[in-house]
Amino acid sequence: MKSTVETLSPTRVRLSVEVPFEELAPFINEAYKTVGQQIRVPGFRPGKAPRQVIDQRVGRESVLAQAMDPAVQANLTQAVSENDVNALGRPELTEVKPIEEGKPFEFVVETDVTPAFDLPDFASLKVTVESGDVTEEDVDADIESQRLRFSSLKTVERAANTGDFVVIDLRATQNGEEVEGGSVTGMSHEVGQGNLLDGLDDALVGMAAGDEKTIQSTLAGEQDGEEADVEVKVTQVKERELPDLDDDFAEMASPFDTLEELRNATRERLETQGKTGKANEARQKTLEALIEAVELPLPEKTVDAEIEHTRGHLEQQVVELAGGFDEYLTAVGKTAEEFDAELRDDVESNLRQSIILGRIAADRELEVSGELMTAEVVRQAQQRGVPQDQFQRFVDELRTNGGLQQIASSLRQQLALEEVVKEASITDASGKDLTEEDLFPGRKAAEEQTPEADAEDKTEE
Repeated sequence: MKSTVETLSPTRVRLSVEVPFEELAPFINEAYKTVGQQIRVPGFRPGKAPRQVIDQRVGRESVLAQAMDPAVQANLTQAVSENDVNALGRPELTEVKPIEEGKPFEFVVETDVTPAFDLPDFASLKVTVESGDVTEEDVDADIESQRLRFSSLKTVERAANTGDFVVIDLRATQNGEEVEGGSVTGMSHEVGQGNLLDGLDDALVGMAAGDEKTIQSTLAGEQDGEEADVEVKVTQVKERELPDLDDDFAEMASPFDTLEELRNATRERLETQGKTGKANEARQKTLEALIEAVELPLPEKTVDAEIEHTRGHLEQQVVELAGGFDEYLTAVGKTAEEFDAELRDDVESNLRQSIILGRIAADRELEVSGELMTAEVVRQAQQRGVPQDQFQRFVDELRTNGGLQQIASSLRQQLALEEVVKEASITDASGKDLTEEDLFPGRKAAEEQTPEADAEDKTEE
């Protein structure tokens, strides 16, 4: 086989392939087997008819035509490998000549390719993340939210303030006529939430049980955006009663016996969340800085194909769940043009990320370990609620539909990003450099603990 590569653009090449006729023998042999199974020849079992008979029944040209597609696929794969073509998407067959007896088989394909680009010095990437330090005010706020979950409501004989709960009746009218579906009675509402009608919360402040008031507001639902007069009547005002912050509250709201123990546990939880949040923020901002630092032209055909695939998949899901794509756009408050623009941005961002991190993984010869792969498959199975007895079936389905390959690719990209994070200049808001423990919280301790655990197990044995 001979092949040549012609560069059409930084992101697209043309491959011309010529295969000597004698190298087509395996494909022609397989084509005879396939055609032989498809025809019925008196006196021969299916697949046992001699070639001469098959040639007489269907023609040698038909057999050679049957051999074309597998010959193209196999030799295209070889040509891509031999020419170090990093193909993206599906190659497009632009020219192919029929296989002729004794003559070379020739075909031409065009394919998008990963463009050449330079990677920055990772140490030059400067990232700042929030400090993530937990203050006593943070602990107080979290404890207060826990108090709110154990609060109760008490009816009071006074005017409503922000934060109180009121029971109200509403009646909307337009030109003196009641709006269809515009009345409700006995509705409970927290003053200040702002999740009902425009201007309602301002009107409720200062109203007591029995008070009535009419406001102008904008309707929602079928009359979305229309103005209406809304009669508001308060039937009850209730204030929130919070439990005292003492040991009794700690015992009621948590597994702890004292308020001090609850505060300490709350602080530890917030610190753990802060460390995880800081590490995730560092990874995301480092990735953004990396992508920003790389000049990378994107292959248009690959982008367009991925947009079409993603949109088609999403439209299918929307139709199944919501009934129509137009209704979905209305629900999310987007025009078709806005949706398409956001979709293109997402596809291009994901493709840039995949290309750049894939290059880093290749340069540094990063491979996903079996342990890491297994752990991720198990995590996804648990996340999807796969029963234990269905786990192998879940794995088999991933293997069949390419899911395992996608998981491996994603993990490989994560390993590549970790390489960048380790070398980038990452500081918190106070200017302090983040350590490896900050960037990968708990990992060092887990790695140090594993050998000790193994040693303990062996000792017990």
